[in-house]
Amino acid sequence: MKGKTIVITGGTSGIGEVAALALAKIGARLVLIARDQSRADATLKRLRASGSDLAHTVYPADLTRLAEMKRVAAEIANREPPIDVLINNAGALFATRKLTEDGLETTFALNHMAYFLLTEGLRERLIAAGGARIVNTASAAHEGATLDFDDLQSAKGFRGLKAYGRSKLCNILFTRELARRLMGNGVTANCLHPGFVATRFGDESGGLVSRLAWFAKLFAISPREGAETIIYLASSPDVAGETGKYFYKCRPATPSAAARDDRSALLLWQRSAAIAGISDRE
Repeated sequence: MKGKTIVITGGTSGIGEVAALALAKIGARLVLIARDQSRADATLKRLRASGSDLAHTVYPADLTRLAEMKRVAAEIANREPPIDVLINNAGALFATRKLTEDGLETTFALNHMAYFLLTEGLRERLIAAGGARIVNTASAAHEGATLDFDDLQSAKGFRGLKAYGRSKLCNILFTRELARRLMGNGVTANCLHPGFVATRFGDESGGLVSRLAWFAKLFAISPREGAETIIYLASSPDVAGETGKYFYKCRPATPSAAARDDRSALLLWQRSAAIAGISDRE
């Protein structure tokens, strides 16, 4: 990983920060996208203290807003060298239905549309790197979830856990269609279930969701364990040619039948492009 550039979202806490620190220690330069400047500064300090003398940097952005997703992708594409790895890891669970300024349900906006738009905005920089990798953090929470293409914004009977599960199903379907579209361009795309990890996840959800998350974390794995598959997919030569797959504990796993539906993957891509106001390019 020496000399390679990695762009990561959700890299200032939890499994994302653990992965960023581990990848920096083996020579990678980290480009963080973060909303909270104080946490970003603390992570940059840890990266620099890890022994790396590379110019790690941070780009501030609110990844619930389409304009911000597009802006930060364009800034990185214009300022940074070819990107060797893109890690889409930022995500959250919300107890109540909230709409972004774009009229999108916040879980869908942050957990799916940010993956979609950042990847599209950085596509050419990934192709330029030669052998680049895209790593998307999904979850076993997708199991049992289905997509209602007439209600992608969960306007009907919103439940936080259900919306979260749907967003993680989106991550897997997005990875599947992305891998198909990037075939032959030298870029791989894989996703993963990190396990249930004791991090900040769910702390700001509010209500019963936060209380349940706090209790469940008593039985959760450590952030280091949860980050292992991210690190593996970003750096291991063992997966250099693997694409379009779903991993758990550094091994390929089989997601739900709904997550293996190519028609749904294509339709989600088309709807996402329309929501983002961008052309649907192969």
